[in-house]
Amino acid sequence: MESKSIYRQFYTKLIIATSLFIITLSFIFYEYARSTVYDDIQQNMLSHAKQLYKASLSTKNLEPVENDNLTINLVTNSILLNYQFQNYQRGGDYYIKLLYPFDLENKQFLQIIRNISLERELLYSVIFKNLFILAIPGFLLMLLYSLAVSKSLLKPIIQINKKLSNMDENSLTQIDKKDLPIEFHSLANSINSLTNRIETYVKFKKELFIGAAHELKTPLAVMKLKNEVTLKKKREIEKYEETLKLTIKSIDDMNIMISSILDIGRTEGAQFEQNIELDLVEYIKKKANDYRMLSAQKNIIITFFSNVNHLNTSIQLTLFNQILQNFVQNAIKFTPNEKSIAIRLKKTKDEIIITVTDEGIGINENVDLFAPFKRIGNQSGVGLGLFLAKNAADALRAKITLENRNDGKTGCIAKLVLNNTSKAID
Repeated sequence: MESKSIYRQFYTKLIIATSLFIITLSFIFYEYARSTVYDDIQQNMLSHAKQLYKASLSTKNLEPVENDNLTINLVTNSILLNYQFQNYQRGGDYYIKLLYPFDLENKQFLQIIRNISLERELLYSVIFKNLFILAIPGFLLMLLYSLAVSKSLLKPIIQINKKLSNMDENSLTQIDKKDLPIEFHSLANSINSLTNRIETYVKFKKELFIGAAHELKTPLAVMKLKNEVTLKKKREIEKYEETLKLTIKSIDDMNIMISSILDIGRTEGAQFEQNIELDLVEYIKKKANDYRMLSAQKNIIITFFSNVNHLNTSIQLTLFNQILQNFVQNAIKFTPNEKSIAIRLKKTKDEIIITVTDEGIGINENVDLFAPFKRIGNQSGVGLGLFLAKNAADALRAKITLENRNDGKTGCIAKLVLNNTSKAID
């Protein structure tokens, strides 16, 4: 299928529309000029007939007149009651005939016939031909104008296209809206948002591959060295068992890391999951009850608050659950025994804000904890949980943040901000 050029389509349609406008306007002007000329001729004939009628009132008689351009005589017509004009053609010439009442008792009418071939020829040759001649340069000017306007209007699209065509993963730059018409600002914002996401995605993916290689290489090197040292000479059976146990532990740690990396693939696959309709308040309330079973081991109290009783919404549940689960699991991990965790949902006009507030050690806000293999404190873990949560938030077109509490207590607040496309039922 042949590709279509928007530039060609635009100027072609503009030329066609303008040409039709010029042609229509020319015909309207011609018809107006023609009707005006014919009206003047008819008014002159009618005035002439009235003068002839007044001049012959006393005699009730009229001398016929006949020449090349004008014929005047009396005729009988039993049908007419008032004057009448009639246009007709004869022998290549054009005429206007006027029948004007002369003696209605005897059914006599004054007949004036005027040859209008000269006026018609002048009208056609002077006005119509001149309009046609003027239309040609007008059309050429409109052609140039159409090409210029098309290029001018398409300049922002060409600018954006050029900017995008020069981008790659190493040069993702923002589109400057300063020189763009306001109609293109929304498109530029969408493209800039997309490039930001791509840049973050590429950056994190590189860190993920480098980090995964490093995290897997280190335990392998330790296992290899430990086994080589153990095998250099004969040792007690306990030493071999100790080496095997260390090897098994390292393998278990690597399995956990590999499972987390596989979770990244599952999260990316979940981006294509269909949205489902649910009551978000009831769903989080149910999940909070499930999390209380985990927090009970540390005597941690989990509470849930919401500013609405029900919130029907459409969401990709796997991605949302990935974020909420990571928030709560991290909160339980870093919160000391017999403390509390608060899950809150707040609905505003444009947003749905979900926060998980703990009483843990807090975070270093200068570190990008959403990057892969970033860990908080000395707690065990692979360091991919928040990275997975960030990927899930990006897929939901949501915002995710992690910051320390500012109410005088230790701990941090994990926040998820979703676009509100739902209606709450209080």
